[in-house]
Amino acid sequence: MKKEIKKIALLTGGGDCSGLNAVIRAVVKSAILKYNYEVIGFKGGYHGLYTDDYIKMDLTTVRGIFHQGGTILKMSNKDNLFNYPVEDKDGKVVYQDVSDIAVQNLKKHNIDALVIIGGDGTLTSARDFGRKGVNVVAIPKTIDNDVPATEITFGYRTALDHIMQSLDALHTTAYSHDRVMILEVMGRNAGWLALEGGIAGSADVILIPEIPYDINSVAKTVLDRYKRGSKFSIICVSEGAKPLDGKVTIKKIDKDSPDSVKLGGVGEVVASELEKVIKPITGQDIRVTTLGYIQRGGVTNTFDRILGTKYGSYAIDMIEKNEFGRMVIIKNDTMSSVRIEEVVGSGEIGETSRGGARIVNPHGDLVNAARDIGITFGDE
Repeated sequence: MKKEIKKIALLTGGGDCSGLNAVIRAVVKSAILKYNYEVIGFKGGYHGLYTDDYIKMDLTTVRGIFHQGGTILKMSNKDNLFNYPVEDKDGKVVYQDVSDIAVQNLKKHNIDALVIIGGDGTLTSARDFGRKGVNVVAIPKTIDNDVPATEITFGYRTALDHIMQSLDALHTTAYSHDRVMILEVMGRNAGWLALEGGIAGSADVILIPEIPYDINSVAKTVLDRYKRGSKFSIICVSEGAKPLDGKVTIKKIDKDSPDSVKLGGVGEVVASELEKVIKPITGQDIRVTTLGYIQRGGVTNTFDRILGTKYGSYAIDMIEKNEFGRMVIIKNDTMSSVRIEEVVGSGEIGETSRGGARIVNPHGDLVNAARDIGITFGDE
């Protein structure tokens, strides 16, 4: 029997990105204007759901947020309510399943459906709340653009704009000083940001997780350019890029985070190894810029405003149709949905299994097109 929907809630979890406010705006406006739902938003992701920290969402709440990066609801990537740190009677921190408290908060507010916007960890908890009887609709979020089942995620194109603009800026100083400039961008397991951003920003070398690199191959590209009279080179590298021995560069271990292994510093590693080979020959200096969180912020571009609107609006239509336990996707410019289990796996509580992650095809059209115009990937 179809459930009558009167009141919904939403939250944003994981890391921020441009386009989140566009989604929030679309969810709230569609819910109110199309179906006359009441809407509340939990603040700080799952933490707000646990502590019952929420705000009433209306048309005034979402006024003027369309262009803003980030999320007006705030977010957290450290609040897994199925394995949450609490103090025991002795004052020691222990991990407990506190998800029942979150479910009770939803019942207290008479929430008929919950819209959850996030990436791997957030979606895994969305699946698990669905198993506890919560009517969940999920919307995928990541600037890495690697969520399986959907062709593109909001925030990705805005991040690409930041990368392209940064590479454009680095070109002028690289040319002026005859230097090698390395830009390190995000991309833990998938190299979409470095690949498309690197192509758009006229990089000479692109290093991505899917294609292990040989530093001697990278050096050969730089030296060949120097011999041809191009005495500067631009390298765009994913944080998850790795040499032929397969070892990624780890910045630190954060035990409090769901993704405890934090990558970073591969740009400096590449620079150090590359300098040993090329400086004795060309005398070129190498400089490294790590773009970091600039990729996540700033004004949301046209594409992501529209894409976020489509995701949010479609999620509300799913709620009205009682299509719960599913995630919104887009394929061939058409909105649809899949079961959340198809995205994060059907494992035990808190277990994510993404065997089908959307990664770059090393032999695909985009990589081949890059090679055709002289871009190298350190593997030749």
